[in-house]
Amino acid sequence: MAGNQWRTVLVTGANRGIGLELVKQFIGKPNPPQMVFATCRDPEGARAQELKTLASKHPNLAILQLETTDSASVEAAAKKAEAHLGSCGLNLLINNAGIMPACSLESATAEDMLDVYNTNLVGPMLITKAFLPLLKKAARASQQKGMSCGKAAVVNMSTVLGSIEKTPENYCFMPVVSYRCSKAALNMLTKCQSMGYKEEGILCTALHPGWVKTELGSDQADLTVDESVNGIMNVLCNLSEKHHGSLVTWEGNVLPW
Repeated sequence: MAGNQWRTVLVTGANRGIGLELVKQFIGKPNPPQMVFATCRDPEGARAQELKTLASKHPNLAILQLETTDSASVEAAAKKAEAHLGSCGLNLLINNAGIMPACSLESATAEDMLDVYNTNLVGPMLITKAFLPLLKKAARASQQKGMSCGKAAVVNMSTVLGSIEKTPENYCFMPVVSYRCSKAALNMLTKCQSMGYKEEGILCTALHPGWVKTELGSDQADLTVDESVNGIMNVLCNLSEKHHGSLVTWEGNVLPW
């Protein structure tokens, strides 16, 4: 599996939930990446304590301050990552940070919608643009054929709730209108990225992690964080050009847009 050969990884929203577990599993692998970057809004805050403890035990884990909606913060994080990497590029960028406030058609406001779009859509766009030179560098340096997460990849954490075709099956269960709209837009961004970065050899995929027991999800969710991330890690190992520009589940199935 080519994806097992990743050398450098960056995960946003890494101080809790799926992001934190992804970091744990990356650095806990028998052949861990040479460098894992974990980003969060406030690395010195109480909510980042578990991540800080982890970093104190693993020299290949670096915490970067990054506010996804602040272009200056994003650019600063990219420069710090580049300084760590030296001549190496970035193999795998996981845009995981996101928000899902309660929002119905009746309660939605312009301000609420724009706040969610800023985090769930504009953030991943800004981050991918800022780290694109490092992704290109990794792709050029790789000896791997085809596309994979071990060569260069952007994985945008999306959801089945952003699938327009699947909406009739799950809308009444979980309306969250602003979240759905922002993730549908993120899916389109992923598709556009897949077209724009294809010649660079950068794999671009949207990933549905399942309904997970996190602050974003619910105590009634189907999956534990461990179950979801175990599946995600397997999927990351197997992503290839056939998944380029697709929405894939934590089990490796392709969902309709």
